[in-house]
Parts: sequence; structure tokens; C-alpha cells
Amino acid sequence: MNTNINGLKINYIEEGEGPLLVMLHGWGSNCDLFSGVIGFAKKAYHVVAMDMPGFGKSDEPKEAMDVDDYVNFVLDFIRQLFPNEDKIIFLGHSMGGRIIIKLASGLHEGRFKAHFAIPKVILTDSAGVLPVRTEAQKKRTKRYKLYKNILIKTGISKAFPNTLDALQRKFGSADYAAASPVMRQSLVKVVNEDLVPYMPQVTMPALLIWGDKDTATPLSDGKKMEELMPEAGLAVIEGAGHYSFIDNLYLYNKILGSFLGISM
Repeated sequence: MNTNINGLKINYIEEGEGPLLVMLHGWGSNCDLFSGVIGFAKKAYHVVAMDMPGFGKSDEPKEAMDVDDYVNFVLDFIRQLFPNEDKIIFLGHSMGGRIIIKLASGLHEGRFKAHFAIPKVILTDSAGVLPVRTEAQKKRTKRYKLYKNILIKTGISKAFPNTLDALQRKFGSADYAAASPVMRQSLVKVVNEDLVPYMPQVTMPALLIWGDKDTATPLSDGKKMEELMPEAGLAVIEGAGHYSFIDNLYLYNKILGSFLGISM
């Protein structure tokens, strides 16, 4: 299904009946990866999952987006499609969890306005805690800045714009290298924001589901969120990585069902 939000064509999935459950995917992902969870949750919930701007089958944004911009996109999406909903449960994976943390804390503090309340949230292998950089990573960043400065000061980057782009791709992450220019700017804005200060304001019941083999957002992040969020509980799926809902769909749905009252 498609809709238009702020001039962008947005692809989304909508299945089931009952209370509204909105699912937000992670960086470089899309709503189709939630298919196994949607198939389970739709037995008791009205499930909606969208490809956010710049991902899947949705249009890229015209300008780079930060976390607040993605929160506002989600709010605009809901206002347009579900203006009469007064309670919405959110489930987010990785970056989707980051958006939920910012949204839930923002509603609590009045930074965002919405026509609905959030009774529960589910954060899956969620982003939001800035990683501690290793010495090797610090040295790599230092080298990148040195080479970038040389390209700019000597005028090489102006004469040959592709050289700067090639440098950024060489020293950036796989996600950064695969992204378009506007999405690279978005990635930098999103991943560099520390959401730890906002976590105590996520005051509703929060289920944290984590793979113990997650290297992108390690289990220590989940433990930190459990400590900081007043009503959070952490469930660990052994042997699962960053996509715990794909690595062990049965156990993931069993945990989710217990929290949301859905029978297996």
C-alpha cells in the first residue's frame, strides 16, 4: 500500500484488527522484514509497518533527516492515516527503537504533541546508546580527518569532487558506503545522537528483546536501557544476533505474545 506524507510516496503494510500496533524498522532495512512478526501479531492487533523515508519502497527525503525529523514523520503518518486512534503501541528494531525512545520521552516532556497515548513499547535490539570507541577506531577517524583536510586545503576535492566521496566511502561504515549522499548525511545525524538522557522519560511498560550475539547494538545496551527506563524488562534470546526476530522468530513471538496477550 502507498500513501503520500509531506510530498513523499510512502510504502506501508496494514493487516489485522484490534488495538493499533505500529512497527518501525532499522537503518538499511524495510517493513517486509517484519513479515513473521506481523503474521503473528495480526491475530490480535491492527498492525501497521511502513518503509520510512529513504528505505525500502519509500521515497528518499529531499534533505537529510535527524531523529527528531523521523519522529515527526511518524507523527504525520499517524495523523493522516489514523486520526481517531487514542492509544498506539509501538515496536521498533534498531533505529526504529531509537525513534520510539525519542517519541515516548518527547511526549512525556511535551517536546512532541500527539492525539494518542502510548500504553506500551517494544524495543528490539534497539539503538540509542553511543558506543565506546576503541583506540583503533579513534586512530582511523584521525587519519580520515587528516586526509580530508589535505584534499580540501590543496584544492583537490574542489577540482575532483569524487576524491572526497571515495575517501568517505573508504573510511565510513558499510551502511555509509551503501547510502546516497542525502542518506549519508542522515546516518551521521542519527547515529551521533546519544539518547541515554531521554531513557528515564520512557515511563510506560517497555519490553526489551535482545539477541545475546548482537554486535551492532550489544546486549550491554539493552541492560543499560533496562536500568534507565522505570518500567522496562529485558528478555534475551540466546544465539540470536542483531535481527533477533528473524534469527529465532518462534521465541521472539512467544516473548512478544506474553507481553501483548497474544496466544501462540
